[in-house]
Amino acid sequence: MKRRAFLCTAGAVAAPSASASSQGLTKSASPPLLTITGAIAKTNRGPFDPARDILMGKHGVKFDKAFSVDYPMLARLPSTRFDVTLEYDRKRHELRGPLLTDVLALARSSTTDATVLHMRAVDGYAPHISVAEARRHRYIVATLLDGEPLALGGLGPLWAIYEADRFPEIAAKPVDQRFATCPWAMYHIDVGDG
Repeated sequence: MKRRAFLCTAGAVAAPSASASSQGLTKSASPPLLTITGAIAKTNRGPFDPARDILMGKHGVKFDKAFSVDYPMLARLPSTRFDVTLEYDRKRHELRGPLLTDVLALARSSTTDATVLHMRAVDGYAPHISVAEARRHRYIVATLLDGEPLALGGLGPLWAIYEADRFPEIAAKPVDQRFATCPWAMYHIDVGDG
């Protein structure tokens, strides 16, 4: 009996959802951590679903097409690492993760330097930057802090951040003013028109 229960459970986990399979989309076995919407050419999930996308709905996020990113997808991308002084303890910490522009490429986002990236965190914080700024400051989607995964309830699991100490005009600001465009616990990016 236990074997039958296990097989039923394993089959349910391995099977794509009905809405995904009816749209010809491939679902990942891992939960999505980030949803990319807007000017994208590749999708792997259906449109906004008020029953499943409750937080997005509360934040006014709606979409017709999207690309969901899970941890294995992020882990397969080249990783960038830097040390930066953080505002929370004013100490230097190592952050690691793929470049934000590499993450956007997963969804084959259509961008120019003027394209605006509207990022959103679980608390509703929603800064935006241009693709030119993301490239110039080499924003990453950090998944690790000092070698440990960023936790939900802390700063993660994803944090869009750059090496603020590297840029003199930013490093000259008080540390609590350097990261206004860096949403921690980021879960959504809308690729806007440029």
